[in-house]
Amino acid sequence: MTEPEEAIRAALSSVVDPELGVGIIELGMLRDVRVDGGRAIVQLALTTIACPLRARIQDEIRSKVVAAHPGLEVGFEVVQMDASERSRAMKLARAKAAEAAPTTSIPAGSRVIAVASGKGGVGKSTITASLGVALARSGYTVGLLDADIWGFSLPKLLGVEARAAATGTAEEWRIEPIRVNVGPGELRVVSMGFLTEDKSSAIMWRGLVLNRAFQHFVEDTDWSEVDYLLIDMPPGTGDIQMGLARLLPHAGVLVVTTPHDNAGEVAMRMVDMARKGSLPVLGVVENMAYFVCEHGERHYVFGRGSTEDLCAQLSLPLLARIPLGSQEGRAEATLPERLDSDDPGDDLAAISALAQDLARTVAPIADMSGCTSRLADLERRMLSGRPGLS
Repeated sequence: MTEPEEAIRAALSSVVDPELGVGIIELGMLRDVRVDGGRAIVQLALTTIACPLRARIQDEIRSKVVAAHPGLEVGFEVVQMDASERSRAMKLARAKAAEAAPTTSIPAGSRVIAVASGKGGVGKSTITASLGVALARSGYTVGLLDADIWGFSLPKLLGVEARAAATGTAEEWRIEPIRVNVGPGELRVVSMGFLTEDKSSAIMWRGLVLNRAFQHFVEDTDWSEVDYLLIDMPPGTGDIQMGLARLLPHAGVLVVTTPHDNAGEVAMRMVDMARKGSLPVLGVVENMAYFVCEHGERHYVFGRGSTEDLCAQLSLPLLARIPLGSQEGRAEATLPERLDSDDPGDDLAAISALAQDLARTVAPIADMSGCTSRLADLERRMLSGRPGLS
């Protein structure tokens, strides 16, 4: 490598991928630098050729090269990383994000699951709340964070009317979640529905303000002692979704869709965003999969097969197929009431089965490094029959 090429490479050591937050040299994005006369050729490897920040990265590289060697013309050869290179880059980005993640009260062994969808109306909030209730009925302490700031619905689904409070000083304060006892477990819920005076009034906030509210719900809420933190994400791929990767880089994403082709297509964008943010996607849940009539026959109201195709295309497991539930005679019942009834319905039965699967495959991590009291607490949990602890 010539002296000008070494100088250019050194100048580019400060260029950071704006999406992954890691230097392009460390990520393996800077493949080669060649200087030929008055022209510098920079070979750049991107995770995808269609990277939306490609022009921004190239502009920063160009400015650094020209600053190091005024008068040089800068050209680019852009290639796409192969699967192994992309996997290495994502692993490195996740590690860096974890190091830079803000401090929260979420225990190290807790599991954070963001329940997301590409579009609204697929039943994401109902699935989030039902999973929380089902896990609590198994003895877990479950945090429910209603990140759908505009369209909050967890208080209504859970049948909880309350006002959230903050404790501590002006410098150090915590939002106290609303606590709901469910069988041997407990729900700890935070929602704008507990903070707003009039639930019928629109919340007219721009994206940055919404993300700040989400940040408060994550960083300034007492989530200590929770085994799971389930996050009801707003639909789409906006500011809050981007904030999730920064605030909770260890979160797993559960994608909810319906059998309709349009819903699956939009769900693909949610998966793509999660992967670009280096968040692991746990799998896909198909809601409203079918309806069981009084004769026991299944009717595929919104079609059939598209979700299986989606999962195959994205190399993701189909974790559950939730049928449409009949609301006859229970329209006013809350989710805890329905799950405690003799006949919760085919839909909640399927969600309860999903919760049991999650308790096995995404179990809280027992902390064995602490003192005797922690070991005693682990023993108490195991004796209470809580699944999934190791």
